[in-house]
Amino acid sequence: MDLELWSVRPLWLTVLAALWGAVAGLLVPRAAYRFAVEPDEAWRTRCPDGHVLTGAAGGWLGLARCPDCRYGPGTPLVALATAGACAGLALATGARPELAVWLLLAPLGVLLAVVDFRVQRLPDVLTLPLAGLALVLLGVMALVPEHAGEWPTALFGSLVLGGAYFLLFLVNPNGMGFGDVKLALGIGAVLGWYGWGTVVLGTFAGFLFGGLYGLGLVLMRRAGRKTSIPFGPFLIAGAYVGLLIGAYAA
Repeated sequence: MDLELWSVRPLWLTVLAALWGAVAGLLVPRAAYRFAVEPDEAWRTRCPDGHVLTGAAGGWLGLARCPDCRYGPGTPLVALATAGACAGLALATGARPELAVWLLLAPLGVLLAVVDFRVQRLPDVLTLPLAGLALVLLGVMALVPEHAGEWPTALFGSLVLGGAYFLLFLVNPNGMGFGDVKLALGIGAVLGWYGWGTVVLGTFAGFLFGGLYGLGLVLMRRAGRKTSIPFGPFLIAGAYVGLLIGAYAA
């Protein structure tokens, strides 16, 4: 009987992870709308019609749409994407303790991707906590039995990938933003948990996705060779693919 329960447990984990992702995804558009401003602008506190965005945590937590004018970013697609991302992580990771870390960080990754797509900006208040949370939470998971990763490689992965992106930033500041460098710290920690092979795979996938996106824009004549594109979403997507493969293979 115990074996039968264990065999269906990954399915229940996947369902619970998808539900968690859907609920967390409902809260992403509000935060994305408030964060999606130019560097010299304050975070948004009102909708375009001037209504104050109320809710928990000083208005940061709440449904996207303004209750007065019904304005707000689209929620269903973001919630569905977050739910799918969390379900995929549960399928790949199974019942290992580090799954809790992936599920906590996944909505933050979606939030960063949405903000970067809108204003080509990765706010420090998101990228730096992502790196810190990843390292701290994985450090805790390293103390829990049955985990499948190594915390030292997560730490070194963060430092190495962050350093590599910093060098790319110095060589070509127009092609690599400093926000991408800070994001790389968190991505390196997450990928490094499963080893250097996962770091290489996730990094390569990010560059591949970004290159294909840029090429597609050029072919559709919606961008030139020197057009700036948001790179953060592709770094996150590549890290997600690397993490799925690393978790499944661990």
